[in-house]
Amino acid sequence: MSDTSDAYSKSGVNYENLDKIKRLAQQKASETSKNITPPFQVLDESRGETAFVWDEGDSYKALVIESLGTKSTIASEVLDKTGKSFFKEIAQDTVAMVINDLIVVGAKPLVMNAYFGLGNSNWLLEGAQGEDLINGFGDACNLSGVVWGGGETPSLTGIIQPDAIDLAGSAVGIISPKDRLTLGDKITAGDSIVFIESNGIHSNGISMVRKIADSLPERYETKLPSGATLGESVLRPTHIYAKAIQSLFDSGINIHYLSNITGHGFRKIMRANAEFSYIINQLPEVDELFKFIQETEKLSDEDMYGTFNMGAGFAVILPEEEASRACEIITDAGFKAVIAGSVESGEKQVVINPFNITFTGDTLEIR
Repeated sequence: MSDTSDAYSKSGVNYENLDKIKRLAQQKASETSKNITPPFQVLDESRGETAFVWDEGDSYKALVIESLGTKSTIASEVLDKTGKSFFKEIAQDTVAMVINDLIVVGAKPLVMNAYFGLGNSNWLLEGAQGEDLINGFGDACNLSGVVWGGGETPSLTGIIQPDAIDLAGSAVGIISPKDRLTLGDKITAGDSIVFIESNGIHSNGISMVRKIADSLPERYETKLPSGATLGESVLRPTHIYAKAIQSLFDSGINIHYLSNITGHGFRKIMRANAEFSYIINQLPEVDELFKFIQETEKLSDEDMYGTFNMGAGFAVILPEEEASRACEIITDAGFKAVIAGSVESGEKQVVINPFNITFTGDTLEIR
């Protein structure tokens, strides 16, 4: 069995080291809960999920902060080489990273704030990229059903390269009624696992893509079998699943768990504390970009499914009898969905039957 973390650490990202720091941060953050006077009550169990949740009496509120990572550097290089701006797409990526992490706890997004860290403040004034970024951010907020509340645009000369931009954001959402809170305690043996399609690589695995581009003579102009370039394929924007998930809730679907499949790939499906086996029998179609990455880096199937979304951008766990209807609702919201497998009693693991892959619980230590 290969080491999925080693495959990705060669690109400069070591998940095991990062996860240790995340767990330490969760511990120290939990200790600060005593600073809050009731009725503000922190739900410490939410620290193991993506968003931070607190009790406000008749509802819960949730808060999350996320960064885009290094995908904007690819957009900058493609713009420089081809003159084509992908910063509307990059803006959607940034919003998606925040909103898709917020909704996993059952929150409806309310307000989104932006952070644009600049190496040179003139970046926003150069060509189409600045206007594309701003317009794209607003459009993505509309896709999310969220108000853009403001943000910060510091000029960080000496920290960020003059031609680069660092993107991040935060968002607040409401969980109402309170039984929409989704932290994994509702998962039951026999539940179905529904995958919602991704739009390619989304914003995860970018360090590996950049490493691959460094080894290619034509870099991001390298053609994939379909004729699309590597750059175009990587820069497809991340899907935003907020309205689809809210449609499920509003339709009365009894959602037991939600997972935004980003770093750690399919291992993210078992992020809940619950001890269950997640059995995957049906997989979504795999984009040619993933095949290109796998062939170029000579990665195993285990490496790929333990690192990337592999066509499944989001997972919904729910009662078996509601799975087909949920797929219909997701389709009406504009996404493809597939009933991928089921939850079974047993040790904490993800089993991908088509490839005979098993990820045990000790391969996911981010809680």
